Amino acid sequence: MTKKSRFKNMLIFLAALVVFPSLSSANEDDVGNWLMYFGTNKIDDKWSLHTEFQFRNHTLVPNNTEQLLFRTGLNYHLTDKKMVTAGYAYIPSYEFNSEQSDPEKREHRIWQQYIQNDKVGRVKLEHRFRYEQRWIEGDYRDRLRYRLMLFIPINKPVMQKGAVFLGLYNEIFLNTRDTIFDRNRTYGAIGYQISKDISFQVGMLNQQLNESNKWYTQFGLVYNADFSGSNRGNSK
Repeated sequence: MTKKSRFKNMLIFLAALVVFPSLSSANEDDVGNWLMYFGTNKIDDKWSLHTEFQFRNHTLVPNNTEQLLFRTGLNYHLTDKKMVTAGYAYIPSYEFNSEQSDPEKREHRIWQQYIQNDKVGRVKLEHRFRYEQRWIEGDYRDRLRYRLMLFIPINKPVMQKGAVFLGLYNEIFLNTRDTIFDRNRTYGAIGYQISKDISFQVGMLNQQLNESNKWYTQFGLVYNADFSGSNRGNSK
């Protein structure tokens, strides 16, 4: 068996360990599915654009839409490890097995966040603090979020091209009125760094609400290309 074949089999095996245990005893309706795209694209030495799209489904098969999420923002890089962002999001939501084409709820959201990256050994830690102002069908709400995410390279010493890695996080959501606890998300995935700018992750997310708990498969693509042109012309 070649080195390439061994690597491919290892990637498939690790993905199976992350994704399939929670699916073995679940019905299709018990597990949802999220398909996601994220981009942080540099436009200047200090500025970059955040773009994000998520297609969230009530069921494992992506044929019963739960939510669509469109989120964009403008990032300002304080340092190589610290960044602030302000942006806008639109989130239409659909009821389970809805027969209508229009969403039952529409949310408009303004959001701000601060991200700080740290490193402990080979583990990269990302702290994300987010504040949201939400308008849901005429009802205004504020929400606070904190996420701690770990990136752990498996076959490389750092997160670089060709790295297979684990992505793990926990995120808590808190309301500022009424019921304080909104939800908690716990996530585990296997990822692969295709190039300096592109990576993907396959994993599982558990979302705990006050009265419910559900698992979602997650497929995420990250595209962090440099749009500033500062690196053009450097190679010959």
